[in-house]
Amino acid sequence: MSSYPNQSEFEPGTQWRPCPVLGIESSCDETAAAVLSCAGEVLSNVVSSQVTVHEKFGGVVPELAARAHLGMINLVVEEALATAQVSKHALGAVAVTQGPGLAGALLVGVNYAKALSYGLGIPIIGVNHLEGHIASAWLADPTFPLSCIVLVVSGGHTHLYRHEVGGRCTLLGRTRDDAAGEAFDKGAQMLGLGYPGGPAVDRIACSGDPQAIRFPRFHRAKNSLEFSFSGLKTALLYKLREMDGSLRSDQIADLAASYQEAIVQVLATKAFVALRQSNLTALAVVGGVSANSRLRVLLSERAAREGIRLSLPAIEYCTDNAAMVASAGRQLLMNGERPHADLDISPAERFETIHDENRSHSISLRNKENAHS
Repeated sequence: MSSYPNQSEFEPGTQWRPCPVLGIESSCDETAAAVLSCAGEVLSNVVSSQVTVHEKFGGVVPELAARAHLGMINLVVEEALATAQVSKHALGAVAVTQGPGLAGALLVGVNYAKALSYGLGIPIIGVNHLEGHIASAWLADPTFPLSCIVLVVSGGHTHLYRHEVGGRCTLLGRTRDDAAGEAFDKGAQMLGLGYPGGPAVDRIACSGDPQAIRFPRFHRAKNSLEFSFSGLKTALLYKLREMDGSLRSDQIADLAASYQEAIVQVLATKAFVALRQSNLTALAVVGGVSANSRLRVLLSERAAREGIRLSLPAIEYCTDNAAMVASAGRQLLMNGERPHADLDISPAERFETIHDENRSHSISLRNKENAHS
């Protein structure tokens, strides 16, 4: 017996027909919903932030995040549908983030999406959070080349991928320890700038000198595509101890600007190394850190000099949002991905590449470290 009221839509060999898609995102501390049109245009993109819930703790508290999602998700979905002027009965699919992320937070989004899918008789498709960020590169610019390098930089991820026509991604490099967003958060905490750290550092760095202090940049080898930010955090800690005492506002600004420069220079350098190694001329930089003003200027200037086509999503698509989830889910359905009524969360899911001769896109794997021991 099918779990869906309308079984005929999911018979083997049946191609999903483009219809409005609802996206749901609840992997961390934003409750988000978005609606895409039949043609894939963003009709609405609603995000409810939990900054006020977590700021006094200096970071995300998983239990509080899950409770906040539970209280907001229906309101956010209803607002997304109303803004898009689309009835829930006109939806053709629901796309939802299934991982990676906080288990309790993911459960809220996935269970809500499953209930909606069952009640409406429409397919549900699980989306990897990184896959969603990658899809944001084409939201504002559908003509951006499919063969490109994608740098995903966020609070929990720093990954370099080679993206091919058909959506297949190959992981080229990743961080060995902290993600770039974590480095910003921890740096901001040491400087007393508050939470979230990335925007706080960005704001105060605008009035500082990025050359005031030479912080270390991790490169390992000349053409290495791996990242590391743990040494940079330690260098900031030692510098603050060396300066001992209360700091003037101009000193904090110089520290923030120099610390930020060390992060963004490494991100830009390795992204362009990946372009040269892959012989490609298009670069997409996505994720929350891609909203950093200094990084955007640095990438834009270098891309212009070197003749590289650059995709930097609009700010509303940089941080966690549901438009990117809906877009990734829509593409999976159009590529022939089968919906799963028994969809479950994958908190430790990773986005890797496995080449399947019958499918041209990348798939997600659950990260079971003991399977590789």
